[in-house]
Amino acid sequence: MTSIVIPAHNEGRVIGRLLDELLADPHASGPDVVVVCNGCTDDTARVAAARGDRVRVVEIPVPSKHAALRAGDEHARGFPRLYVDADVVLGAADVRALTDELAGDPGLLAAAPGRLIPLAGAAWPVRAYYRVWQRLPAVREGLFGRGVIAVTEEGHERIAALPPLMADDLAASLAFGPGERRVVDSARVVVHPPRTWSDLVRRKVRAATSTAELESLQAAGQLKVPGDGRAQDAPSARTGGSDLRAMLRADPELLPAVAVFAVAALAARRRSRKAIREQDFSTWLRDESSRRG
Repeated sequence: MTSIVIPAHNEGRVIGRLLDELLADPHASGPDVVVVCNGCTDDTARVAAARGDRVRVVEIPVPSKHAALRAGDEHARGFPRLYVDADVVLGAADVRALTDELAGDPGLLAAAPGRLIPLAGAAWPVRAYYRVWQRLPAVREGLFGRGVIAVTEEGHERIAALPPLMADDLAASLAFGPGERRVVDSARVVVHPPRTWSDLVRRKVRAATSTAELESLQAAGQLKVPGDGRAQDAPSARTGGSDLRAMLRADPELLPAVAVFAVAALAARRRSRKAIREQDFSTWLRDESSRRG
């Protein structure tokens, strides 16, 4: 049986739309869905429980995604297992596409869906930023930034061994070699972007801080690296200038969007310095604009 674990911290406004899509499955049994409400002070648990007995709600007092994922593992019943963020939208057919892909290739340990980012209603700098971001090789090929990762039992063992990290989806993606992970384009997840520039920068600050945490653990040898395990060969999701230059050579009309992307990256890097210096890898800068409506 496929299990779906959904960590949710104060997601009462959006978790219903995800659950409705997941449960819109003509098969009577459907997946095993576990919602772990971690440190919630809103109605997340009530909204999830209202979907009936096909959803099991677990409540823990600590507002920790890592703790929620581990609690979800304790209650989940089977594999393949999907970890799904509460603020994305994934349908029952997309779940089947992911699990079928894993079942069809014994060497495949992890999979994620293609992403749809609805930018209508977002400020123009946000639209410009994502016009570049979605073209980056690491973003196209990695499993991170999708809010969904599906794993086999062997793949689960790999990510369960990861330490608590702010960049949990990035760490999970980098835990698998290119032949062990796959983006499944026949599956789609809707990832709602921030609508304002300030919320975009908040997301970027969080990304810069969490990437610094991950890289420090890689350098210290505290994260397993696929391949020969040498820290200096650890994969990274950082954007290099060469990526942006190659993009501009292919499409010079992207210059204004690349400039916006660079400004966002520089602003985030500057604002993240204090948190990195103080080793503050627990303050979660959440944007609320993506959760409106």
